[in-house]
Amino acid sequence: MDYRTYLRYHPDANGYFGEYGGAVLPDNLKAAFAEITEAYQTICHSAQFINELRRIRRDFQGRPTPVYHCERLSRKVGGAQIYVKREDLNHTGAHKLNHCMGEGLLAKYMGKKKLIAETGAGQHGVALATAAAFFGLECEIHMGEVDIAKQAPNVTRMKILGAKVVPVTHGLKTLKEAVDSAFEAYARDYKDAIYCIGSVLGPHPFPLMVRDFQMVVGAEMRDQFREMTGLEPDAVCACVGGGSNSIGTFVPFLDSAVELYGVEPLGKGDKLGDHAASMKHGTPGVMHGFKSIMLKDENGEPAPVYSIASGLDYPSVGPEHAYLRDLGRVQYESVTDEEAVQAFFALSKYEGIIPALESAHAVAFAMRKAKEMKTGSILATLSGRGDKDVDYVVEHYGYGEQFEL
Repeated sequence: MDYRTYLRYHPDANGYFGEYGGAVLPDNLKAAFAEITEAYQTICHSAQFINELRRIRRDFQGRPTPVYHCERLSRKVGGAQIYVKREDLNHTGAHKLNHCMGEGLLAKYMGKKKLIAETGAGQHGVALATAAAFFGLECEIHMGEVDIAKQAPNVTRMKILGAKVVPVTHGLKTLKEAVDSAFEAYARDYKDAIYCIGSVLGPHPFPLMVRDFQMVVGAEMRDQFREMTGLEPDAVCACVGGGSNSIGTFVPFLDSAVELYGVEPLGKGDKLGDHAASMKHGTPGVMHGFKSIMLKDENGEPAPVYSIASGLDYPSVGPEHAYLRDLGRVQYESVTDEEAVQAFFALSKYEGIIPALESAHAVAFAMRKAKEMKTGSILATLSGRGDKDVDYVVEHYGYGEQFEL
């Protein structure tokens, strides 16, 4: 594989990364997705669109976000030096705004009046509600009742920003069901609305679009790290649920010698229903309009999943991740709830940075990998801040004395 030309050929014209991806759609939505594909393929090469998106990122989002050396944490852990890409400093507190502003700009170009989406941890919902307010569009966010209770601060933020939050009350009442509900709403309203999926998931062109919008993360961090140190990092890691922050991190590094690690949620352990580690325990399958690796029950249907991090509890993964794993270019590891919570408190107490529980999975792996490497450097994407999680963490774990390093 010549990774220097990777972006030219991946995905192919039908939205496939190798055997994964595509657009498995009901007949009534095929024309709608073809319209989105045509519009995106037109404007992604438009200097006007690109310059407007750059202006928004600079003046509204606060990009570029910095890379930070976790010097005290590195000393405490011992081994390689740990660095983090501070996407928590992006406006709204996470990487999600990178693609939401792009999708909002696309919706305006297409003459749409409404943005529809799902959310798990609420970060995508807040980002999309922000984009809708910025562009003067309506916004409808579907969210499982379990996640609404768990992520109350983000629900409040969405409503303040003017979004309609639709509670999802069937099934496990989490992210998978929220996606189902959002798809159904879009099918009823596709002429006036655009579905803004929250990750590198779903039918083509969304894995392509969201990846392209998120690549700003990896492009910035590669340049920033080289400017800081004169070197490439030895390893780069990012958490993987659907996989938007991680694919945006990895793709700009594909043509380098840097080791790349996606970090999945192992939750309470390896038993089906206790985790959301699709890459570790899943097999190929189709759900939500695309083919990828997915966790299945005894009937071959999407299995129940769990993670302490609401943004990671999805029974599949972006198709490009499955492809990069098969190529051997990215390795996929897993982290338990306990490891993630320990990293949550460690980064907070030693560096003054409270991470999102999703991001804490990447920090936990960076801490583990730093010990193994002994020397060198590992750069983790800190995909979001932990304001949304502090009440839940304190309720269940106190103030973390039991997690002291």
